[in-house]
Amino acid sequence: MKQILLVEDDIAFSEMLKHFLERHQYSVDVSFNMSNASSQLKKEKYDLVFTDLRLPDGNGIDLLKQIKNSNTLIPVVLLTSYAEVSTAVQAMKQGAFDYISKPLNPDEVLEVINNALEMRPSKENASNVDGATHNKNTSITEFVKGISTVSKALHNYIDLVAPTNLSVLITGESGTGKEVVAKNIHLQSLRSDKPFIAVDCGSIPKEIASSEFFGHKKGAFTGAVHDKIGHFESANGGSLFLDEVGNLSYENQVQLLRALQERKVKPIGSSHEILVDIRLITATNEDLLKAVEKGDFREDLYHRLNEFSIKVPSLKDRNDDLILYADFFLHKANKELNKSIVGFSKEVIAFFQSYHWPGNLRELSNFIKRATLLSQTEIIDKSVLPEELVHSQRTNSIFHKFSTKENEKELIISALKEVGNNKTHAAKLLNITRKTLYNKMKEYNLN
Repeated sequence: MKQILLVEDDIAFSEMLKHFLERHQYSVDVSFNMSNASSQLKKEKYDLVFTDLRLPDGNGIDLLKQIKNSNTLIPVVLLTSYAEVSTAVQAMKQGAFDYISKPLNPDEVLEVINNALEMRPSKENASNVDGATHNKNTSITEFVKGISTVSKALHNYIDLVAPTNLSVLITGESGTGKEVVAKNIHLQSLRSDKPFIAVDCGSIPKEIASSEFFGHKKGAFTGAVHDKIGHFESANGGSLFLDEVGNLSYENQVQLLRALQERKVKPIGSSHEILVDIRLITATNEDLLKAVEKGDFREDLYHRLNEFSIKVPSLKDRNDDLILYADFFLHKANKELNKSIVGFSKEVIAFFQSYHWPGNLRELSNFIKRATLLSQTEIIDKSVLPEELVHSQRTNSIFHKFSTKENEKELIISALKEVGNNKTHAAKLLNITRKTLYNKMKEYNLN
């Protein structure tokens, strides 16, 4: 029976949670303060610690640090009534496994426990754990584990498909981090110790795609001055990631399909075929089904690539994760620029949360790197933000009520004035299509 230590000073709540966990076959000890919890941790071996954020003699993050310093194998989950994203950021940075706010959802509690116990490192790997991840998973730290509902769904999909050999098609807007998702699928797969080869299909001219994918022999064509190993052979045994796969020409699609079906490739100019064993992961920000309907993308190849699909959510749909990502990119920018910025002003955070982020994570990263470079103080303030961010926050306050019928006409007029009657820009500002805008203007007799 798995043992759980529950650290909670609310006696009624702790008794309720204790009985709930015991009904689900867990053994639970309860501590009402940090001091007693420290003593219990020295006496007993626990599989999981649940701790309230606020304790009579300290806080859950202090207890988390203490546990990580003494035994990094115990996963820690924080409980709090103060569901602040900034606190979640700090907890995650210190090594918390997860973060749950009260009132608790019973199914969520059980899911978090199962995930924590499944992902707990084995004892033989203990010497490799340093409070973050061991060597094999170092790159996983580049993948911020969000706390929003859509992020948790994304993590679950990755965990589910990674150990299999299924081909994965990753979709999502530009800048959402599709390659990072692909890399984490590879790192959590049985091929993690083999190569991960990433290829941008949009940057390969169709005339040399065969050489890029399958390689060539010296003298096979003009300019082939030496042998070249193709991406398929380079990824042999590991994973091949094809980004923007929808950009491949029809001829290249045929070549790719044949290689996947036969699991062997022949370098240009060679008479020998090379057997390849790869896990294929692809990504696109296009609608490949529409491309299939138009005849621009082969249907048989689409089904070959889409054995399992994952949609990466846009940043505007992950508002709960925004500060997590901002903090992560700030840490990276500090390292790259040799700066020591400690955070963001409340005004900047308000700007971030009101902006629609059309460039997603890539845009957020660029904004923060620029702001870090320009900042002369320890806190990033409004003065170093790009003008478009400030402008967007100002206009959002005017147009966020567009959905109510009563003020549609007024908002359309205001939007058109704001952008100098540019209907394309007005439609973007109102978050509707240009066709919808034209229809609305006709409805309200606006010229």
